[in-house]
Amino acid sequence: MTNVVRLLVGVMHQLHRFRRDDGGSMAIMMGLTAVPLIFAVGAGIDYGTANMAKAKLDAVADTAALSAVDHQAITGTPAAAQTTAQDTFNAEAVNIPNVTVGNVTATVTDSTTGRTAVVNYTATKSNIFMGIFGHPTTTITGSSTAQAGLTTNINFYLLLDNSPSMNIAATSAGIQTMVNNTSAQGGCAFACHESDPSADNLGNPNGEDNYTLAKNLGVVTRMQNLASATQSLMSSAASMEGSNQQYQMAIYTFNNSGLSTIQALTSNLTNAQTAAANINVEEVYSNNWLTKTNQNNDTDTNFETAMSAINTIMPAPGTGTPASTPQEVLFIVSDGVDDEVVSSSCSQTLDGNRCQQPFSTTWCTTIKNRGIQIAVLYTEYLPLPTNSWYNDWIAPFQSQIGPNMESCASPGMFFSVTTDGDITAAMQTLFQQAVAAARLTH
Repeated sequence: MTNVVRLLVGVMHQLHRFRRDDGGSMAIMMGLTAVPLIFAVGAGIDYGTANMAKAKLDAVADTAALSAVDHQAITGTPAAAQTTAQDTFNAEAVNIPNVTVGNVTATVTDSTTGRTAVVNYTATKSNIFMGIFGHPTTTITGSSTAQAGLTTNINFYLLLDNSPSMNIAATSAGIQTMVNNTSAQGGCAFACHESDPSADNLGNPNGEDNYTLAKNLGVVTRMQNLASATQSLMSSAASMEGSNQQYQMAIYTFNNSGLSTIQALTSNLTNAQTAAANINVEEVYSNNWLTKTNQNNDTDTNFETAMSAINTIMPAPGTGTPASTPQEVLFIVSDGVDDEVVSSSCSQTLDGNRCQQPFSTTWCTTIKNRGIQIAVLYTEYLPLPTNSWYNDWIAPFQSQIGPNMESCASPGMFFSVTTDGDITAAMQTLFQQAVAAARLTH
């Protein structure tokens, strides 16, 4: 631009010389030629400065559009984001010299795929040379578009099976250790928790229950792993959501007695992580007795009661966008075997009043029909061919347990983990699958 100005100055100097020249015709000719030349050079200068101004205004428009979809704005409403974008543009544009903003509009829309912000502006720039020829200003227009995925607000309800069958040793080695040390019981891999183990004459050292025996032998159980995995999940969820607190968590355990609240729905995932340490296996009085006065024949897993209760707790889901209510995701962890008092839906009756069967998916369908997603972590029910009870009552439907659990889950939200498997990794994977599915379906 400096060279152009120098050229123009040079032309003006030559005109001055020719005006003083007495040669006549040459001066007239050069004078006539200089007028369009001056206009062209001056227009070039004004055009160049207008382009420079437009580049600056376009950058301001970019900043304004991005301000409507950034980490903070995207948690608010489109209307609030539009105001933010317009205010951002005006605050920045005022610093550009010789430019007057005529109009700026911001349009922010949310869809199922994310948020789009469009900023349009019109401005005028003062001309230096073109004004001499009747064009005092140049009009500048521009537009900028920014897009981002919306923050998806999700409420997670963890429904964790803590019935006695879930407290099997977590590894093959642990199972063998338990079997080797419970010969008086015929070899038992379950660390059942009893408040009066003496009633069963278990044959354990000092008369302790299998829960205490497992601790004394250093055997880690599936429930212990589930508790630590849930704590780890709270930490991971907190790191994924950043500062938006877009995830809320509730933690419940269930058995035959309904739901036990470990943590009511909260956005404070640190508190939820602390509460998860209280996850533990159900304690019974002794074999076949829930309490000293309640002989329930070990009917300690009532899936239907738990699902009915959690269905009442969970509200109707929204889209999870900032302008709507959160999505709802039910996160079930179980070994998939129902063990309850005989009902009309029972497919296998034991001793006339006890029912053992794969979990029914009826309540799963009811909940999914409400628009609530269901994520299922199936902690595989371990075949125990050395155990007569397993051979008589569980083995006949062993092959149905996994498929029933998978059919309970929403598409793409099922995961299974076997003995020796990593429950922590499984829960993390399933959580990420649930978040991804929620983003695709809101």
